[in-house]
Amino acid sequence: MNLSQVKPPAGQKHAKKRVGRGMGSGTGKTSARGQKGQHSISGFRLMRGFEGGQMPLHRRLPKRGFTNIFRKEFAIVNVGQLEKLEGDAFDPNRLVEMGAVKNLRDGLKILGAGELTRKISVRAHLFSKSALEKIQAAGGSAEVIGRRQPAGE
Repeated sequence: MNLSQVKPPAGQKHAKKRVGRGMGSGTGKTSARGQKGQHSISGFRLMRGFEGGQMPLHRRLPKRGFTNIFRKEFAIVNVGQLEKLEGDAFDPNRLVEMGAVKNLRDGLKILGAGELTRKISVRAHLFSKSALEKIQAAGGSAEVIGRRQPAGE
């Protein structure tokens, strides 16, 4: 295949319409904009979502739901993931160093999915009930630590 001979499919490329090039061109004088009106003047720019004075769609549709601006988002780690990691003592900073958690956000929460067969000690901001039971059943310890301070505070 010779790249200099590759051409786009027929009909894909169109020549740009050249407007305002004299009366004989068919698009002279008003340059296909018509006589008067807001569209005819230079510098006309339609606002995004403008529908000619009709109530725009984004304002006609009902607003639903609620966004809690005080919502807390926790980094989540399951007990099964802790089982696979090396070591027997885990805290939020260590899990970030090990790569088990990318971003702590508002803190670390341990959930109970998976099995735990060894004794581990875990420090986290929140524990689910099943995670606490599994950690204690394996002979380990779970310590709840205080609220995480974001970088701006």
